[in-house]
Amino acid sequence: MSAGQFVIGVDYGTDSVRSVIVDAGNGREIASSVFNYARWQQGLYCDAAHNQFRQHPMDYIEGLEQTIKDCIEKAGPGVASAIKAIAIDTTGSTPVAVNKAGIPLALTSGFENNPNAMFVLWKDHTSVKEAGEINGHAQRFDINYLQYVGGIYSSEWFWAKLLHVLRVDEQVRNACYTWVEHCDWIPFLLTGGTSADQIKRGRCSAGHKAIWSEAFGGYPPDEFFSSLDPLLKGYAANLPKETYTSDQPAGTLSPEWAQRLGLPTNVIVGVGAFDAHMGAVGGQIEPYHLSKVMGTSTCDMLVAHKADFENKLIRGICGQVDGSVIPGMIGMEAGQSAFGDTYAWFRKLLEWPLQFVGDKELQDKISAKIIPELSRQAAALPLDEDAELAIDWLNGRRTPDANQLLKGAISGLSLGSDASRVFRALAEATCFGAKSIVERFVNEGVPVKGLIGIGGVAKKSPYIMQMMADVMQMPIRIHQFEHTCALGAAMFAATAAGIYPDVEAAMQAMGGGFDKEYFPDRNKAEFYNGRYRRYLELGKYIELQNKQ
Repeated sequence: MSAGQFVIGVDYGTDSVRSVIVDAGNGREIASSVFNYARWQQGLYCDAAHNQFRQHPMDYIEGLEQTIKDCIEKAGPGVASAIKAIAIDTTGSTPVAVNKAGIPLALTSGFENNPNAMFVLWKDHTSVKEAGEINGHAQRFDINYLQYVGGIYSSEWFWAKLLHVLRVDEQVRNACYTWVEHCDWIPFLLTGGTSADQIKRGRCSAGHKAIWSEAFGGYPPDEFFSSLDPLLKGYAANLPKETYTSDQPAGTLSPEWAQRLGLPTNVIVGVGAFDAHMGAVGGQIEPYHLSKVMGTSTCDMLVAHKADFENKLIRGICGQVDGSVIPGMIGMEAGQSAFGDTYAWFRKLLEWPLQFVGDKELQDKISAKIIPELSRQAAALPLDEDAELAIDWLNGRRTPDANQLLKGAISGLSLGSDASRVFRALAEATCFGAKSIVERFVNEGVPVKGLIGIGGVAKKSPYIMQMMADVMQMPIRIHQFEHTCALGAAMFAATAAGIYPDVEAAMQAMGGGFDKEYFPDRNKAEFYNGRYRRYLELGKYIELQNKQ
């Protein structure tokens, strides 16, 4: 590889987008910039009480332009001309209705403030009813079209969200030509696409969220969808049968975007993917090591050699897709619908009195201290088998066995249950939820040989990471790179540009390794095993009550 080659990784998270310029030779970060979504910060287009979370495409566009331009300015002279490629990861499933030109309807006249014309964020659960209908409908067919997505379709995913939007909004229904994932739309935007039929659909998004599989020759037939609801007629037929792994180029920068960003038009734009999938690559995933991207939710990625996976189907996970993480390997996804969001919910609860403090700076200062201080106090508490016990389904259950109707719970409360004790229960619950995912893989014949922690919680919360190791009775390595998803995107960019022959070579050259490892306390194994059994029993009770 010649010297002086740089790539850009763009990571779209729930609250913000981050871009990084990385030296393709060694993975060193040259510059980084973050943009908080302005409309999202104001709470626009969202209704948490009804599980509606929408994001305006202008937040994405403004963030894309500002962060990349800021990175180029920080990097200094000469870097822009040496940038070879850009790759993008996003949350998902976060799809949007577009017209025939591939333009999100929210960017067209009359739809500017219509939430149904915007991106439906991954955590939006307004389509629980539709997901249930898809699961029931799938049982009518001789072919199990859900076999590669764990056997259960989720309200967090592509088709359930599309059906819900089509049903509730006639204007969007009449204007919508097709439905596009965020990670597929941004490369289309950057390359100057003018027809929705030209959008290159990523293997990652199609396989894990949209029921695409090579075994079916693409998506299920149109009859599968139209017999569920005639409103879906034609949508599957409009989707291309071919999908692309993220080591491939989607095209090059359009003249418009090259000018807007200050980059050459020969910059390669890679095929997009979801954040956790690229984050797993940035975190140097290894076969049978579970990569846990821990942020507002968790996405747990595991890769296996295809030769080890003949005719193996894993129940209750978020899909198993050839090439979704590392091309040539089977990529498996699991996760928890609320992880960091659980702690954020509790912090917000405790912040209620701050509304009476007029000093915004003081509010922010106090808020920033809540979780660190709760962690310190919770860590000092003695182990107690009868302590408060929580269930982590505050945003439903993603894995194992998706069920977004489920709710969280806290049991064993008394007048002695103070903030630190409740926080400990919530932290335990998130770790027990993580353990249930590992158990599902192991029980289905997929070994988990180690844990890799990446993301904000992994880097910032030693208390929770140590508890994770103790609950799992397994070491957890924390990747040294702060913005691992963006680094993974940069690795894919370098591969798409031909700087490296494959993703594994990019990982080896650009990965910086791990800077911390948490080891389990063997003396706590019996204690946490007992608490975990009680967690499972409480979860069964909550699930039973939910069915009544």
